Amino acid sequence: MVNIANDHEAPPVATTERQQQGSRRHVGTEPAGDNAFSVTGRTATATRYLLAGIRIALGWVFLWAFLDKLFGLGRSTPAANAWLDGGSPTAGFLGKAATGPFSGFYNAIAGNVVVDVLFMAALFGIGMALLLGIGMRIAAAAGALLTVLMWTAVLPPATNPFMDDHLVYAAVLVLLALLGAGNTWGLGRRWAATPFVHRNTWLT
Repeated sequence: MVNIANDHEAPPVATTERQQQGSRRHVGTEPAGDNAFSVTGRTATATRYLLAGIRIALGWVFLWAFLDKLFGLGRSTPAANAWLDGGSPTAGFLGKAATGPFSGFYNAIAGNVVVDVLFMAALFGIGMALLLGIGMRIAAAAGALLTVLMWTAVLPPATNPFMDDHLVYAAVLVLLALLGAGNTWGLGRRWAATPFVHRNTWLT
């Protein structure tokens, strides 16, 4: 072939050399596609720790809500309304704050003993599972269901036509379970390796 820069004919290129050059060109000019989203090396490590941090933060959100309502720590629950002192964890929110098309239903079940127990058990179970990094599938499903139900209790949201933090929490919980966020800074791997959980993978 002709080398235009030097204005003289270049020596023929061997087949193997052509293949090597073609391979180098292919690597350097490959268009960005799915590979653009691959996570490796330090980015993967940073992602794992970030997801673990989000998991722990959400776990504390749920566990704190449980503790505040149980003991009446004065944040959102006055001491006089503590569950241990006979108060109802659901009477205030479902009985007074519920708005929208489902408010009648929530007003009717507010303060019900069974509803109180289920609500507190969900807060405690989801919070502990997230903090420990175990049972992430169940925690994500239960947490997503709980937060979506809480979203339906305050329709429409105060600052947006339909979106609020409850739906965001639900999506993040599912994402944490899908990405195995319980394995970093958590007991996810040990939990999954136990014989019982190994036989019942839905518990991971």
